[in-house]
Amino acid sequence: MREEIIRQIRVITKEEQEILQGQKLNRKRYTSKADFEIDSQKMLERGQLIDIRPHTRFVAFPRHTHNYVEIIYMLKGSTRHCVQDSLTVELEEGDLLFLNQHASHSIEAAGEEDLAVNFIVLPQFFDVAFSMLDEENELKNFLADTLTRDSERAGYLHYKVAGELQIQNLLENMIWTIRNQTGNAVKINQVTMGLLLLHLMNCTDRLEYHDRLQQEKQITMKALHYIEENYRDASLGWIAARENLSIYQLSRMIKKQTGYTFKELLQIRRLTRAAQLLSQTQLPVSDIIAAVGYDNTSYFFRVFREKYHVSPREYRIKSRQTVSADSE
Repeated sequence: MREEIIRQIRVITKEEQEILQGQKLNRKRYTSKADFEIDSQKMLERGQLIDIRPHTRFVAFPRHTHNYVEIIYMLKGSTRHCVQDSLTVELEEGDLLFLNQHASHSIEAAGEEDLAVNFIVLPQFFDVAFSMLDEENELKNFLADTLTRDSERAGYLHYKVAGELQIQNLLENMIWTIRNQTGNAVKINQVTMGLLLLHLMNCTDRLEYHDRLQQEKQITMKALHYIEENYRDASLGWIAARENLSIYQLSRMIKKQTGYTFKELLQIRRLTRAAQLLSQTQLPVSDIIAAVGYDNTSYFFRVFREKYHVSPREYRIKSRQTVSADSE
């Protein structure tokens, strides 16, 4: 069966013939919209939940999104993908790439023997498969986010499962069933997809994925730790450079994750430390101001009063009175 599938997928399509004759990629085949969002209505017949098509070779496929889930199976050869504008994914023979409805995606030109099969899947097709999964993992989370159109999470899942014969057989069974219009194809493929996902759940050690929400949380935690350790002279630009982000991107990320700007978080940490030094040491207020990173005394007095509703001197007196009362 595999050799017959390869023979069928290797056939040069009408679109590929046009490209070999010098014509450009015809976007009208994929969408009627101004932006390049590939439309399931162009890819699927009315009422279809799933279909396949060979990946278009001989030309770079430009950046696009799609309003369906795409699963790419690398049947033979290899392809190079760019996901979310900056993430490079190399698909080798036997690999699987899941792309959700929100992922931007472009592909470098594939050669004649680079044979990939694109599964075009509407989210509701996964209903049966999803009901078969009862263990929390990245695959189940990915599907849940896809079904709910959650734009915050994973853009892709990359399974390096070459040599996993059960997975390969399940994929090629679906390809065969779809291409040959086998009876009860929808039910067969929904159950087959469920079996495929169950097998993939055992391959987490061979999974690469990008979860934007988790990445944002991790970067924000790094920023908070950096503020904690370097509050005296912390710089948003320093963290942005380390994480290869613009200051604007990082600033928005921190605000989104914490509800505070970087400046506000830094000020909270500095004022908290100043309050500790006032209550626990005999240092002059001027030394404390310098120790926590302020070089403008009047500004420090203003923001301290805004937070604690008393002056630094009054805060120190009240703290000592509280300590004395507690010790009695």
